[in-house]
Amino acid sequence: MTTMTEPTPATRPLAVPPATGRVLTGDRPTGGLHLGHYFGTLANRVRLQQQGCELFVLVADYQVITDRDRPVDLRRLRTSMVLDYLACGIDPDASTIFAHSAVPAANQLLVPFLSLVSTGELDRNPTVKEEIRLSGRSSVSGLMLTYPVHQAADILFCKAELVPVGKDQLPHLELTRSIARRFNDRYGPVFPLPEGLLGEVGTLLGLDGRKMSKSLGNAIALADTPDQVAAKIRGARTDSERRISFEPQTRPEVANLLTLAGLCLDVEPRQVAEQVGARGAAELKRVATDAVNDLLAPIRARRAGYRPEDAVEILRRGGERAREIADATLAEVNAAMEMG
Repeated sequence: MTTMTEPTPATRPLAVPPATGRVLTGDRPTGGLHLGHYFGTLANRVRLQQQGCELFVLVADYQVITDRDRPVDLRRLRTSMVLDYLACGIDPDASTIFAHSAVPAANQLLVPFLSLVSTGELDRNPTVKEEIRLSGRSSVSGLMLTYPVHQAADILFCKAELVPVGKDQLPHLELTRSIARRFNDRYGPVFPLPEGLLGEVGTLLGLDGRKMSKSLGNAIALADTPDQVAAKIRGARTDSERRISFEPQTRPEVANLLTLAGLCLDVEPRQVAEQVGARGAAELKRVATDAVNDLLAPIRARRAGYRPEDAVEILRRGGERAREIADATLAEVNAAMEMG
């Protein structure tokens, strides 16, 4: 069996317009989506949709139980996530939004895919290791360990060609490509080798200096009100130096606020630093607050145009479409494996 020393997945910057093709992306419904998601993948998804790609957006509800005993208020969280997608510009008439739990055939691919990976590969996955560390648990479920293989099933059931990812998800995509390659070598050509599409920015830190995360409570949610945004940025860490400068190594908290403001304003962080100058952290926070709220204003307006029942109906329609594709792929897999 091939090991994880295979080539890393192909990636391309968004600046290179992709050929019209099928794209799979998604998130776990564990809380509201935040600016880290927006700059990491959500903005890419909207651009891909606008370029004519066939976009599949997964609400990964089964994956919620990878690191928690029981999902809390999952129906509300699923609905809220769909509303976040719609608010960001995902068009349900042009894209397919669906949930894990609505597509049994896609999840069934987990069984043959697990036969194509070793336990050592699963143990070594750096993203899973980090998730385990953040969970604070002494032991984890088998689902957590096999999380990357489940993601491979998500990607390959619809034969996605492109997957918008953050850098922390590249190991998962690498394993997906390995699984596709191994299946094709063993049973015949069924799956494409999906490419990763990296966002334009790296990891956006949270307001406490750690990775921005729903679970850590240090994020600015897309659904936050202007007052909530202002309160969160007001409480962000900075330092005592009066003149604002962009020095990520020596002034990481200040650099993170400058990066956040720059992303929202579509300018370089150093330009924001020059604008603030010697007016200190209070002025930097004011600039960042205004920039974030200006970015979120149209997102809030679009969200207000949808009701929770709209999200439920969109998931129902998307589930029907995803089931058709997953059933066809599973039949193809079973035929290749001589299972049916």
